[in-house]
Amino acid sequence: MANLRRLVERTLLIVGVLLLAIYFGVRLYQRVSSQTALATFDRELAKGPKKNRPPILVANEASDLSLWSDKRVAEYQNSLKTEFGEPLAVLSISKLQLRVPVFEGTTEPVLNRGVGWIVGSGKFGEMGNIGIAGHRDGFFRGLKDINEGDSLELTTLEARSTYIVDQIEIVNPSDVRVLQPRKKPSVTLVTCYPFYFIGSAPQRYIVHASLTSSEPVTGKKDADEGR
Repeated sequence: MANLRRLVERTLLIVGVLLLAIYFGVRLYQRVSSQTALATFDRELAKGPKKNRPPILVANEASDLSLWSDKRVAEYQNSLKTEFGEPLAVLSISKLQLRVPVFEGTTEPVLNRGVGWIVGSGKFGEMGNIGIAGHRDGFFRGLKDINEGDSLELTTLEARSTYIVDQIEIVNPSDVRVLQPRKKPSVTLVTCYPFYFIGSAPQRYIVHASLTSSEPVTGKKDADEGR
């Protein structure tokens, strides 16, 4: 009996060590993959503006996945196995240490890989209200800590635009008013609420930010600032 108990203990110890190795290996792969892909985007920025530039693929980088749910981490890791088209832009929020690609649409694969431009909202480079959605237990978890006066950036291969948060509200899912054009060119971030609600969240957390400046991509300086 004692020998059997020791065998079971050793087996459990080995299994535990293997699981830890797999966990940290996946995290390391995710970090390297994200940073490599963002470096590709920055190299393209360093070349300066160029019309009809070939599309590039950018994966996302999140600095603190410990805020994410286990389900969302697993689904993000699984999304890395899938080829994705080029993003429309890269969203950066320095306060949250977040830099993530914005893809077209809000399908589940898109929101597992990054955040999504809400089709029908304002378009990048135009004077409207750009709607961007993300999962509350993934990339947009950090929105719980954002405040009015905080800044965010949207970078495309043509321009870098800075916005200042000027309104935060909680609404019902049917309230499409939040995506209507505002007095100034804006971006509206949308996620489910409450952030730690178990099950399908009943409300939406809305962050409005107005454009304060926009400048064309000029080359290496933009790439350096994007890192």
